[in-house]
Amino acid sequence: MTLGADGRMPRYYALIPAAGVGSRMQSATPKQYLPLRGKPMLAHAVAALAAVDAIEHVFVVVSAEDGYVDGLALQDSRVSVLRVGGATRHESVQNGLRAIRGQCADADWILVHDAARPGLTPALVASLMEAVGDDEVGGLLALPVADTMKQSDASHRVCATIPRAGLWAAQTPQMFRCGMLADALRSAQESATVVTDEASAVEALGLQPLLVEGSLRNMKVTLPEDAALVELFLGMQQ
Repeated sequence: MTLGADGRMPRYYALIPAAGVGSRMQSATPKQYLPLRGKPMLAHAVAALAAVDAIEHVFVVVSAEDGYVDGLALQDSRVSVLRVGGATRHESVQNGLRAIRGQCADADWILVHDAARPGLTPALVASLMEAVGDDEVGGLLALPVADTMKQSDASHRVCATIPRAGLWAAQTPQMFRCGMLADALRSAQESATVVTDEASAVEALGLQPLLVEGSLRNMKVTLPEDAALVELFLGMQQ
């Protein structure tokens, strides 16, 4: 077990970047606040992480002008809102890590989860934490790709069929040491490397995160029809 510089066991923290506007959902309300089975999808994500006893604290990163988060009634003492969200996911996570620097030591684990994945369950979080264990890099939930993959040209015509063996669709949480993730995001920013998730920033350091099988119910809500499907999952026993 890797101990921190102070000799203590590493702790676990969760961070949810929730500063996006969700333009593809065709709604004036940011998608993380759209209701699913009676409560905003962000609240579902927060509840799943807060239900894991091993997680010390859950941080929700929103924009400074967010006018919705106060309505969530987040009364859990282990949940805090950080109004430091940026224009991109990269910026929001980076700003969130800076804001909690006094609490999260380099050797501690940070689990970054999408606000738009309300189907997460405590069991999925636990399986990720158990599989990653004391891994030197960290890991993420993901699903093996089942569909035949096609690559298109600029006119949307097929130019190649991509073998799906070894292909995974990334999900969240994505779990890395606080120090490593901060370094990876800073390095990507300084080199102007485009990263679409935390794992890609870590990969840019030449490291290989562990893939841990997730679940279809942990899908990301991007389009209106996605919300209807996730509502069905939320109605099922976890």
